[in-house]
Amino acid sequence: MVVVNTTEQKEFLTEKVLKNYSSVFDKATSDRLSLIKRERIDHPVIYVGMGTCGITAGSEKTYDAIQRYCKNHNPEAEIIRVGCIGMCSSEPLMDVQLPGKTRISFHHVTEDLVEDILNSVFHRSLSTDHVLGQFKSQSQEVWPNIPFIDQLPFFAKQHRIVTRNAGIISPNSIDDYLASGGYKSLYKTVLNYTADKVCDIITQSELRGRGGGGYPTGKKWMMALGTGSDQKYLICNADESDPGAFMNRSIIEGDPHRVIEGIAIASYAIGANNAYIYLRADYAQPHTLLLKAIDDARDYGFLGENIFGSGFNLKIHIRLGAGAFVCGEETALIASLEGRQGIPQSKPPYPAEKGLFGHPTVVNNIETLANVPSILENGPSWFKSTGIRDNRGTKIFCISGKAVTTGFAEVPIGSKLSDLVTAIGGGVRDGKKLKAVQFGGPSGVCIPTQNLDMEISYESMQEIGSSLGLGGLILLDEETCMVSLSKYFMQFLQHESCGKCIPCREGTRRMLQILDEISRRPREESSHETLERFKGVVELERLASVIKDTSLCGLGQNAPNPVISSLKWFREEYEEHIFDRKCQAGVCRDLRTFYINADLCNGCNLCQRKCPENAIIGTVKYPHFIIESKCTGCGICFDVCKFNAIYFK
Repeated sequence: MVVVNTTEQKEFLTEKVLKNYSSVFDKATSDRLSLIKRERIDHPVIYVGMGTCGITAGSEKTYDAIQRYCKNHNPEAEIIRVGCIGMCSSEPLMDVQLPGKTRISFHHVTEDLVEDILNSVFHRSLSTDHVLGQFKSQSQEVWPNIPFIDQLPFFAKQHRIVTRNAGIISPNSIDDYLASGGYKSLYKTVLNYTADKVCDIITQSELRGRGGGGYPTGKKWMMALGTGSDQKYLICNADESDPGAFMNRSIIEGDPHRVIEGIAIASYAIGANNAYIYLRADYAQPHTLLLKAIDDARDYGFLGENIFGSGFNLKIHIRLGAGAFVCGEETALIASLEGRQGIPQSKPPYPAEKGLFGHPTVVNNIETLANVPSILENGPSWFKSTGIRDNRGTKIFCISGKAVTTGFAEVPIGSKLSDLVTAIGGGVRDGKKLKAVQFGGPSGVCIPTQNLDMEISYESMQEIGSSLGLGGLILLDEETCMVSLSKYFMQFLQHESCGKCIPCREGTRRMLQILDEISRRPREESSHETLERFKGVVELERLASVIKDTSLCGLGQNAPNPVISSLKWFREEYEEHIFDRKCQAGVCRDLRTFYINADLCNGCNLCQRKCPENAIIGTVKYPHFIIESKCTGCGICFDVCKFNAIYFK
């Protein structure tokens, strides 16, 4: 078994591996490194996906079951916690590697399946029921008739740079990260490049911000470097609060040291000695992993005083945010870090000139910083070889909603949206039809099926009113009500508005009020009120335009996007709600009309007893009826009926 975190191994990794960043080793060093990386093993190794998605699916119980099995059958086996590899809907995931054999992965491994699966692996008689695939290896024997992981539809179109270690190495082990080439870029940077040279390399790579509108990262760094000050700060924004987005969490849970290394290089480039990670408070596991990663990096000499004897000093602090959506805007984030209310400020001055505590500050998204070590390792030309014009590198997207396979995927920028939806996401589950894709979360846009062949780039997203950096894809099927969806996002955005500027504060409230009015059937409404409701709908688009044009920050400017895009592509649904008082999808509860099929109703009386409005009449053992004027559309009768006699339209 490999012994880790010993003084001798620490010296081996830092002296022979880290400082030889050309990756050319003698045979003894290569053999030792191969053992640490588990390319060669003399005992079984079992990997368990312990990201948040895995834990939610029950991987803690799976882990305990594996421990019990190994204690009784194979006590020499090593059990390693890893992050999520991206296939969240397949959790709990378990990988097994036997000496001389390739690492093989199993999906949906609940605790009751552990013993049977491990028995089949250890006896070399695999049952393919829960086999996901195997990892390629040049030095190990492959399992027959088992597909390779990178050939699966979910992975085949991916190009993993930021997430290359996610689900592969232990996020708790700095040795695993070092053995995989970690911290070489920091070592090379600090000892070989000046700060302006690092900024120049990032500028040449054409790396753009991954968390917003795509501002050139090198340009932002150069601005901060060129601003004179006795103190400068680097802020890593890891406070994702979009519904349907979990890229930041997944990066940290899979490879926290990549984040630390990216922060250190960026801090060196702008002349900062203090860096802050702004993390949402309910990310408990990422918080724990980052604290350990910072401690380990400091212990190994990668943080602290006089790093690598260069005179460069760096402290990394973690600050927890309450998950306010508006704090995704950099000036609001800075205000929150300073202990003030997270309210956006007008610019200029820009944070790179006057930011945290009045000093030059660079705010970068976590995914942006996680790209930096690879750029410094391989060079700007290498990075530019992926992606398309003015859109270099990769982007991580989160796929959720009604997708067959939900999770996160890293693809080259410029990929087709259809690749994410059909090839990677697997399309819509349960045999339903795809209706649209909600891209970019609450302030994103609805993209209809006829536009799935569009390229995903900064410019293409801006053209349709969204931002590439928001990165969340929610697949919507035919049972989705676009009015209800717009109403949900507007509720979120109205709640998250800081209230500083009137267009956002009052405009979003009025838009929500209009959406609420058209998604319910009024019991009593005067002709005047009816006219006001129709006028409000007519003004919806004009109101959205005013909010976009006059709001101070991105929250307000993008708040109307879901309504604007759904009105553009699904106007007939709005008209159906307004004129016919119908919701074809049956989602808007107040517009549902329930009926009882007399041929199926046996008069069990359960619906009548459960109805809170006494809207159901009938005699026991005879068909019942619903009084439409009394029915509020709550759906309790529909839920409790055991004979499918109640339906709505």
